Amino acid sequence: MESPRLLFFLYPILILHLLAVTNAQPRFLSYWCSNGVGNYTNNSTYKANLNTLLTSLSSNNEIDYGFYNFSAGQNSDKVNAIALCRGDVMPTACRSCINDSRIQLTQLCPNQKEAIGWYDNCMLRYSNDSIFGTQQSSPYFYMRNSKNASNVEEFNQVLGNMMASLRSKAASGDWGRKFATGEANVTSFQSIYGLMQCTPDLSELSCSNCLEGATNEIPTCCDSRKGGRVVKPSCNLRYETYRFYDFTAANAPPPPATSPPPLANTTSTQETRSNSSRTIILIIVPSVIILIIILVGFICFFSRKKSSMEKLETHDEDEITNVESLHFDFDTIRVATNNFSDSNKLGQGGFGPVYKGKLSNGQNVAVKRLSSGSAQGELEFKNEVVLVAKLQHRNLVRLLGFCLDGAERLLIYEFVPNTSLDHFIFDPIRRAQLDWERRYKIIGGIARGLLYLHEDSRLRIIHRDLKASNILLDAEMNPKISDFGMARLFLVDQTQGNTNRIVGTYGYMAPEYAMHGHFSVKTDVYSFGVLVLELVSGQRNNCFRVSENIEDLLSYAWKNWREGTATNLIDPTMRISSISEIMRCIHIGLLCVQENEADRPTMASIVLMLNSYSLSLPVPSHPAFFMNTSMNRDMSLELEDNSRVAQSNYLPSRSSHFSVNEASITDPYPR
Repeated sequence: MESPRLLFFLYPILILHLLAVTNAQPRFLSYWCSNGVGNYTNNSTYKANLNTLLTSLSSNNEIDYGFYNFSAGQNSDKVNAIALCRGDVMPTACRSCINDSRIQLTQLCPNQKEAIGWYDNCMLRYSNDSIFGTQQSSPYFYMRNSKNASNVEEFNQVLGNMMASLRSKAASGDWGRKFATGEANVTSFQSIYGLMQCTPDLSELSCSNCLEGATNEIPTCCDSRKGGRVVKPSCNLRYETYRFYDFTAANAPPPPATSPPPLANTTSTQETRSNSSRTIILIIVPSVIILIIILVGFICFFSRKKSSMEKLETHDEDEITNVESLHFDFDTIRVATNNFSDSNKLGQGGFGPVYKGKLSNGQNVAVKRLSSGSAQGELEFKNEVVLVAKLQHRNLVRLLGFCLDGAERLLIYEFVPNTSLDHFIFDPIRRAQLDWERRYKIIGGIARGLLYLHEDSRLRIIHRDLKASNILLDAEMNPKISDFGMARLFLVDQTQGNTNRIVGTYGYMAPEYAMHGHFSVKTDVYSFGVLVLELVSGQRNNCFRVSENIEDLLSYAWKNWREGTATNLIDPTMRISSISEIMRCIHIGLLCVQENEADRPTMASIVLMLNSYSLSLPVPSHPAFFMNTSMNRDMSLELEDNSRVAQSNYLPSRSSHFSVNEASITDPYPR
């Protein structure tokens, strides 16, 4: 009676496992077949053993640890298989990748006794020879980043030191995982991220030798390049100038184990019973751990409100130490803005006017004078400002501090001199200043800023109003996302899931959000896709002009993509340096604006797509046409005219028809 009760208790947790399914990768990065040497026939015992072995892959729980080595059959009909997932890949994604591998590999290598296939997330290998615990260096393949590194000598020296450190760390792992990631700084502005992995059945010496051999191939495959990878059957390495792996998963502790799992033969009844016992353990232990994590999350969530009321003087010295360090005197700001004179006014947004100010030390600032819409008390407001001020990234506008004086609530930001992106790409004269190289740089910067908000910052923030007027440009035309913390400061009613209060700007809004109030990180991905297509075309989404007609940008882009005339989308005033980059960005933009939010990539995937040309892109499905072309000309022009009002766009422009109080949204759970 106890077993059914236990399964009933664990059922909701197991459902959570099943919901985390990832999309299959369509093609191998590389694969190899034995090419006629050692073939088998369709009705042979070898094929039956191979089918049995590969079928068991999808249900075997060893995959949850990212490594599987099994055999089936006897003597000359014996089949040996190894499956290995990258160390930062979650179990569900690992299982899906291995399942795709077994289907693809048998199709690509029919009737061949030995084959190996590599995806980005996993490797599958089978052979009639003994392959367990044996270092094998061939077949292998290279991949390299298309861009050259600067300061090559210094870059190579830092790379070499990092590879040596990772090799030692990976080789010293146990049977559960021989995997290591790390990063090293080349300059204060550039880092190298690296990954090394061996199949865990290798000894420490064999793993080290395999990785050393792979490292020695770097000058051959990837000399002077910003990134590259060397992939062999027993080990692999990769490095890039951006983080291409899941940092949290890569640094998670390996599964507890003291000895390697026994190799299994499908004909052994005793070992089958052992596998069944192991299966039960592998279901119960992770499920209990997940339950504990969920309970701890709830405890942290409900205690967070209480802790946010406490003073912040106990924070580490290397962080913003207390509230007072961010406080500005009201008289100081009044003098800096010339008593908030109209001549210093930069713009008017949904949360109040913005003024340019100059502090006594000569520093230029932007001062946002908030309207009376916030319902927070003073202490809450101060603590929220401290939290937002800690979100620092080169592609975010930095919040310098605040001022509270009676009913006055002021936010002080860094001053960004080149106003906002919409003043360039939608201006028939100024957009000529943005050649493709600069636009591509802007696209990459926005993507990195969003990735920081979604995954890398101490608060998970969903912007919900990403648009050209909320992208500010500094003196070097680097993009900075603004208004990413307004939801926290204004206590927006919901932080995730669904809301009855729709905020944002139509045309950039994902359909599930505009129509049903459902939002997620994919809401921002949709807006990013619209921005990419606007940067390529130089036209607004809501007012895209084709000859004398006004057409929806997304439908125009999709129609030309299907007809093979996507070059029609390119801004004719733009100086083009790489047509392939532009076509790739159009492709990425269409992936971002797909109607089904589950089909849209994450910002982490987008950053990878923008930086790695070796990564093949999936085919996009049709975009959402919820705005379509039903908008009449007057409504489009009203939006276009209204957008010219906000000169600063530290607060975005507001239209009575199209834009309501813009705000970001923040996931309050501890990270």
